[in-house]
Amino acid sequence: QVRLVESGGGLVQAGGSLRLSCAASRRPFSSYAMGWFRQTPGKEREVVAAISWSGSDTYYADSMKGRFTISRDNVKNTVFLQMNSLKPEDTAVYYCAARLGRLGLTSNDYNYWGQGTQVSVSS
Repeated sequence: QVRLVESGGGLVQAGGSLRLSCAASRRPFSSYAMGWFRQTPGKEREVVAAISWSGSDTYYADSMKGRFTISRDNVKNTVFLQMNSLKPEDTAVYYCAARLGRLGLTSNDYNYWGQGTQVSVSS
């Protein structure tokens, strides 16, 4: 079992940047594909980005391409989401997720979840 702890959320002005981190409590971490998802009230949880166990395969939702970057450090058992050029539409609770296997693009593909961290972007 893997416990995921997220950090780095907060309040930022439009156009600003945030760096989210997700630390895994168990090792080895490299066996897990990782994903970032977000959710706003009344909407389904949607994928933001995902990364394979090796870090060589990544995916980004269309609205995040060119602005967000997902990466991982398997030595430190941590996955990151660098968010640049933030927009008010990016306001949501962001969740870190893990699965033992290949990269997945839907929330049902993942069975380990962090507690979520609030990202608020003011206009």
